[in-house]
Amino acid sequence: MLSLSINDIQLKQGAADKQEAIKALAAGLEQQGLVESGYVNGMLAREAQNSTFLGNGIAIPHGTTDTRGLVKQTGVRIHHFPQGVDWGGGNTAYLAIGIAAKSDEHLGILKQLTKVLSADGVEEKLKQSDSAEGLISILNGDEQSEAEFDTGLIQLAFPATDLIQLTAVAAGLIKNREAAGNACVADAISSGVSYLGQGLWLAKSSKDVSKTALAFVTPATEFEEQGKPVKGLLMVAACNGSHLNNMNYLSQLLYKQQAEKLVSADKDKIVSLLTQETIEGNTDVFKIRNPHGLHARPGAMLVSVAKKFESNILVSNLNGDGKAVNAKSLMKVIALGVKQSHELQFTAQGDDAELALAAIGQAIADGLGEGK
Repeated sequence: MLSLSINDIQLKQGAADKQEAIKALAAGLEQQGLVESGYVNGMLAREAQNSTFLGNGIAIPHGTTDTRGLVKQTGVRIHHFPQGVDWGGGNTAYLAIGIAAKSDEHLGILKQLTKVLSADGVEEKLKQSDSAEGLISILNGDEQSEAEFDTGLIQLAFPATDLIQLTAVAAGLIKNREAAGNACVADAISSGVSYLGQGLWLAKSSKDVSKTALAFVTPATEFEEQGKPVKGLLMVAACNGSHLNNMNYLSQLLYKQQAEKLVSADKDKIVSLLTQETIEGNTDVFKIRNPHGLHARPGAMLVSVAKKFESNILVSNLNGDGKAVNAKSLMKVIALGVKQSHELQFTAQGDDAELALAAIGQAIADGLGEGK
């Protein structure tokens, strides 16, 4: 895990263009004793190869593999540009993170940063931040960006005969996770539940919640309440908006009349259905051969290939957490933390899906701009 201190951050910076910003970052890395003189040339050369702008107002300039020998110690230098810097291509960077990495340690840095910085609304938070402590809080992910939900928050086939029992069990799971207190449990039970359709019900509370979390419970035997079937109940304990993506995934299932997928799935599949986008289509698996994995340059090449096609394309790292992300988002692709020999599974849905997978496979086989 990357450890940041206020000494790594320079606030209220300004630069005429990205080259000036990169030179200032390189000077900071050198002053910190992280790199030797000349590393700046690698950073500028890397930027000339492909933009290091990730999205959400963030750029991550770093050196080339040829200048890795100039790195003394892995670390970062962060400059905050409240007025923004033109990073080319119509992109404006408010935060530039200069990275010095001795080996593939940079993949861990990128994975941590991109996971945090891909959260909705983070660009505005970065623009408005006026303290090093505030920036560290954002970069460390102290502000919750994803609702807590895993197999430990799921109870299948509970012997319940009414919705109050299901609500109590779901709220209890969240309380046991220490994401909420007794008042949350009591409020969820007293407030009642809402019928979502297709046998699914929703319980919720915002009282005594310390961390937004979800819980899902199904009855051992389907029953009816208020003349409607009861197949499953989702409990939402919320203190922020980090559950909104989960609700969107649930809405997509209901819209497609696919709620049965949720109530008949095992715990792992339920987590998948409520935490990530899913599509049905052509699927293929490719192994990454790049010695340094999918750092920014090959990652950008992969995204560039995916963007050439109209199909919706998702990719997951089978050697990571397996979560599927949009293959056309550089931020999300880098957050997969792909190293050499990791296998990526691509799923494409659309008229040109087969062509898209073939092109992606060829690009990976060709080394994604770094040679075979």
